[in-house]
Amino acid sequence: QVQLVQSGGGSVQAGGSLRLSCAASRFFSGTYCMAWFRQDPGEKVRERVAAMASDGTIRYADSVKGRFTISQDSTKDHLVLQMNSLKPEDAAIYYCAGKVGSTCYNDPGNYPAWGQGTQVTVSS
Repeated sequence: QVQLVQSGGGSVQAGGSLRLSCAASRFFSGTYCMAWFRQDPGEKVRERVAAMASDGTIRYADSVKGRFTISQDSTKDHLVLQMNSLKPEDAAIYYCAGKVGSTCYNDPGNYPAWGQGTQVTVSS
């Protein structure tokens, strides 16, 4: 299983911003879908919040549209999730995930590569 390495995250007050980064250079050289998922502690389900494919397709969950932005950084080596106007309900463990091929699935089971997870805490 390919490991992705995440950085960023932390704690912020509601309305604040955080940036998550994921080292993913081995995916960006071919066709891919890279995504960010989040999972509440104690929950089994991971929700896909954003996805970006090599064909240019970008998808966001309705709950984060207009507030979160998925992108590659300027070095083209990292997947980035910029999170603005954070709400307490955004608090979760966030994971980056990757797969070969440009079809982006909601089901986390379709992604063989995962980051280690990053805690995001939003206080009201």
